Amino acid sequence: MLLRSTITCPHCGVAKTETMPTDACQFFYICTGCGTKLKPKSGDCCVFCSYGSVPCPSIQEQRAGGSSAISCCG
Repeated sequence: MLLRSTITCPHCGVAKTETMPTDACQFFYICTGCGTKLKPKSGDCCVFCSYGSVPCPSIQEQRAGGSSAISCCG
C-alpha cells in the first residue's frame, strides 16, 4: 500500500507530495500555492482520490480486494 500521494491543485497547478492518513479520509486540503481549499469531487471520498496521484489507503485496499476499516470510503 502506498501512503504518499502528490496532490495537484486544479486552480494553480502546484503539486505537493503528502502523507495520507490511514485512519480517516481527508476531506479538505489547502493548496500551498494559491490557498484554495480543495474538497473532494462528487463521488470521491477524499481529496487524495480527487486530486492525488494515488488514491487514499481505503480505496487502495478495496481495489486490492481487502476490506477497509475506514467507513467513510466504503
